[in-house]
Amino acid sequence: MQQSVLNHQIEEPVAWVGSELAPTDGTVSLSGSCIDELDVAARLLQDNPIPTEAIRPDDFALSACRDLMADVRRQLDTGLGFALIDRLPAERYSRRVMTGLYWLLTSMVARPVSQKWEGRMIYDVHDTGKKPGNGVRPDITNVEQNFHTDNSYNLCPPEFVALLCQQTAMEGGISRIVSFPAVHNEMLRRHPDLLPRLYQGYWFDRQREHASDDDMTIRHPLFEYDGNRLRARLSRFQVMNGYKLAGETLDPEGEAAIEALESIMDKPEFGKEFFFEPGQIQIVDNLRCGHKRTAFRDYDEPERKRHLVRLWLRDRGRVFYNG
Repeated sequence: MQQSVLNHQIEEPVAWVGSELAPTDGTVSLSGSCIDELDVAARLLQDNPIPTEAIRPDDFALSACRDLMADVRRQLDTGLGFALIDRLPAERYSRRVMTGLYWLLTSMVARPVSQKWEGRMIYDVHDTGKKPGNGVRPDITNVEQNFHTDNSYNLCPPEFVALLCQQTAMEGGISRIVSFPAVHNEMLRRHPDLLPRLYQGYWFDRQREHASDDDMTIRHPLFEYDGNRLRARLSRFQVMNGYKLAGETLDPEGEAAIEALESIMDKPEFGKEFFFEPGQIQIVDNLRCGHKRTAFRDYDEPERKRHLVRLWLRDRGRVFYNG
């Protein structure tokens, strides 16, 4: 189906350029009242072991945290499209308890959903020593990523992606985000001839996240406009693999369009960097902000290796991987 191409500049807070943001823009600080509530919840979680997925905010007295996370949700919906929550006091909590508190806070933004076809809800982002490829997501390697949206290659991507920092790398692993509306504005200015191609289909590798007899590829546009909001679904890595699996060659216009898109996203002035610290939580609108991280090098000690915990949040559809 032919997509409507947005042909005017987007004038909304989410259409930000990183160089124009103040260092603290998007940062939300946990108040003393929030920390007090979380300390009480932490003691309960420590004394009453339970699977994290079974924890519900309604089982705890978290009124200050609810107010704070309501502000975060508004910032995601009508503000910059991202938030950095600073921070859970990591030195006070075990990693299990900190993950539970993180689950509670992000559940107030939207419902956590499965991140793997087999049903995994909580996903550890760390280097497994593998190389990215079909069936191996780049997030379990230490290589640099391209800007992307999570689960761009399947049926029902999350609305929001959350990351909790448990441990930083020895070197690298810097988190970066970019505004797709701002990038779209620049594409419209500089490459109006290539922009319509991004609204047409590209093949994506589905990363074996499906039933064994299901299609290994999916085809959809990188940009979609519903008359109200621009949304993106992007992963150059999965597009390149998708064309190989489909036995097709990416057309020259399609390749030029994605090259132009990436050249804009990679301009230093467009992105915003986060130097994650343990206990900080990053949440991004997965359909309006792209994200990536740089390559990294770990410490030798297992307990000091880079470790983030990811949650996918989505209120539409069912809790299943494909909604």
